[in-house]
Amino acid sequence: MNTRRLQQILALATTKRVVVIGDLMLDEFVWGKVGRISPEAPVPVVEVTGESLYPGGAANVARNLREFVAHVSVLGVIGADRSGRQLRELLAKQEIDTADVIEDADFRTIVKTRIIARNQQIVRVDREQVRPPTPTQVSRLTESARALLAQTDAIIFEDYGKGLLTPELVGPICRDAIAAGKIVSGDPNPRHLFEWQNITAVKPNRNEAFLAAGLPWSEPVEPADKDQALLRAGEILLGKWDTKFLLITLGEQGMMLFQKGDRPHYIPTKARQVFDVSGAGDTAIALFTLALCCEATPVEAAEIANHASAVVVGKLGTATVTHDELVASFDNDGLV
Repeated sequence: MNTRRLQQILALATTKRVVVIGDLMLDEFVWGKVGRISPEAPVPVVEVTGESLYPGGAANVARNLREFVAHVSVLGVIGADRSGRQLRELLAKQEIDTADVIEDADFRTIVKTRIIARNQQIVRVDREQVRPPTPTQVSRLTESARALLAQTDAIIFEDYGKGLLTPELVGPICRDAIAAGKIVSGDPNPRHLFEWQNITAVKPNRNEAFLAAGLPWSEPVEPADKDQALLRAGEILLGKWDTKFLLITLGEQGMMLFQKGDRPHYIPTKARQVFDVSGAGDTAIALFTLALCCEATPVEAAEIANHASAVVVGKLGTATVTHDELVASFDNDGLV
């Protein structure tokens, strides 16, 4: 696909409306430098030079979409706490709709804190409460999704395994969206697998794909299109999930697209430097789904997702890709 075709696809994106449903998080980055080892224990002492906050989890999927579309809504649960307020404020600054986010006084907003020194992650601290939504919350979120459906082009389910996405929540929304002819995609989690049925696309990573397919782990093979275990996992999941498209992200190897009635399509990575993989999967599911909304073929959508992810892993922090960066990635690849 060349840059001219990319521009045609992205021009349509400005008119699209997408709903993201999933685990909402706050990503905190503590930046610093290491100059000595602690006298108390054999660990580095990080002298803090700055701190950054970003929307994380499903909120980061919405953030990636907002770079290209006029309207994005998020549905999920946050706590009635400082972190929840900070997350709302960050999303509001990017004009991401949080009107249907539930604030629960008994829930603690999920926060991931990463301490970074000299471009290296020293440690990550997770503050989270893993629990399913209450029946009342399931009902509220389902009704909110139904109310948005008529003016929505796609729904993305982003599962970080924190409990929000249950069959009771996902099932009814999927059925209504599919019946209405909407694009529905899911980004699964290996600790929280359930059956995705008859949706447009599912985007696991390699590890998630093997777990979901019930296959033992095997080391990646080069090139990836000769990886028989990977090809077998894709074949199993296409049938198991009865999805139109299966996009397996392969980290430094790129991506593999599976679709019914066609041969697997391997897309090598476009990443030139990898500084931080935080949120790269969020970028992939966001851009793949959006491209499908914009009349891209499945292969074109996968290529766009692959380029977008390559841009993001070259940045530090929970990053997004902009319109200009995505176009530049295609230009740099000689696809003019």
